Amino acid sequence: MAQQTHEASSSKEQIRQTRIQKLADLADKGVNPYPYSFDKDIDAKDLQEKYKDLEAGVETEDKYSVAGRVMAIRNTGMFIDLMDASGKIQIFSHKENLSEEQMKILKLIDIGDIVGFSGTIRRTPRGELSIKAQSLKLLSKSLLPLPNKQISKEKMEELQNFHGLTDVETKYRQRYVDLIVNEDVRDTFRKRSLIIQKIRNYLTSQGFLEVETPMLHPQAGGANAKPFITHHNALDMDMFLRIAPELYLKRLMVGGLSEKIFEINRSFRNEGIDTRHNPEFTMMELYQAYVDYNEMMVLTENLVSTIAQEVLGTMKIKYGDNEIDLTPPWDRKTMLGAVKDATGIDFNNIFTVADAKEKAKSVGVNADECDNWGQVIDLIFEEKVEPTLIQPVHIIDYPRDISPLAKVHRDNDRLTERFETRVNGWEIANAFSELTDPIDQRMRFEAQALAKVNGDEEAMSIDEDFICALEHGMPPAGGLGIGIDRLVMLLTDSPSIRDVIAFPTMRHRD
Repeated sequence: MAQQTHEASSSKEQIRQTRIQKLADLADKGVNPYPYSFDKDIDAKDLQEKYKDLEAGVETEDKYSVAGRVMAIRNTGMFIDLMDASGKIQIFSHKENLSEEQMKILKLIDIGDIVGFSGTIRRTPRGELSIKAQSLKLLSKSLLPLPNKQISKEKMEELQNFHGLTDVETKYRQRYVDLIVNEDVRDTFRKRSLIIQKIRNYLTSQGFLEVETPMLHPQAGGANAKPFITHHNALDMDMFLRIAPELYLKRLMVGGLSEKIFEINRSFRNEGIDTRHNPEFTMMELYQAYVDYNEMMVLTENLVSTIAQEVLGTMKIKYGDNEIDLTPPWDRKTMLGAVKDATGIDFNNIFTVADAKEKAKSVGVNADECDNWGQVIDLIFEEKVEPTLIQPVHIIDYPRDISPLAKVHRDNDRLTERFETRVNGWEIANAFSELTDPIDQRMRFEAQALAKVNGDEEAMSIDEDFICALEHGMPPAGGLGIGIDRLVMLLTDSPSIRDVIAFPTMRHRD
């Protein structure tokens, strides 16, 4: 603890200069502080499991080599907590077992250094599994200190009481430090990886073919969003970072590559940043031939509930103060019905945008900026309905005005066969009975293009090649997109999208 106390009272630059001096001392001893390799033969977690029945005070002749980051130093280096990606193991380093030269190197070790140790297995009289070090090798000298630790006196030796970073800016800007000191953060990102793996496994088990489509598009499309624009020098043309893979995936459906396809993709939208939005995000998008949006609802329920069961061991999850039951089947509500329940307004009987705006104003919603009937309904829904949807529900039958890629509803031509799945008040999925009529699609694109001319930066342009593809014939299909970042937030009880994206977009520091 002496070193921890001393460093806590020193400035970051003072600590750095002290450690740089240690580099010089190591060089004088002929030690390379950044060697090429180390022959590690076991992880800490595997050691803990293998010797879980070893009794206190018992020593073995079994010898292993471990490597990891030094997280605590006690008794001037006699006891070291070493952490690797799997967990923690204690190192017992004593002059009776280490050479004089090795003891000199030990004294130059700091918290944060990456070190390899070789030695025999013992369990201390206090019950801590340890490696009795017979040799050590410095693998990477850390020049900067880890954040101040907040460890209770009663459990000084337990890393689970290591709270680590509390500075939110540092958490997100220096994620590598956040990961070093916070086990719960490492757990979140491991769960994220597992969730994506399980999504892929589930879909391939259902016969879906994984594909890849371009991230650089000659024109923005696939969703209503403001794009990022870049320039290709060799072709001397502006290009757009992918807003969504939809139009390329549908081209593959036209081509008959498979009747079931999916892509786990990175997409980019030049929009604001908040707890549920990051300009760069991950989603899964799929298409299945010969089904409609009803089948997509069932697929969404089965996919999400299966992921929850396989990753968390339950379909009943806790998010904040809410317990959410993901067990299928999920509720279904029409968008107009949900708005009527919340406001008393039946938009089935309202036909002009002016009347719609007046009705919005009557319930305290300012819809002056809306251009059409559908946008007014969407705004009222967002303000009056969305926050109340805690348990999973499919909101179905969206207005045609705001759904340019969905098929017209078979019973009401002002609506489309589209649904968005809401959980905890968020959209986690968006799906359609896909529009496959090229004539209708052109008219929708033309309406979007007009909106764009009138100042809507999120509206789409006319994609002539996509219309050409549809004119070759696309089978009836259901399509589904799921926001993976939000799904990870939900399944890890994370309050912000920045907590589940390793390196979220941040404003430049001055």
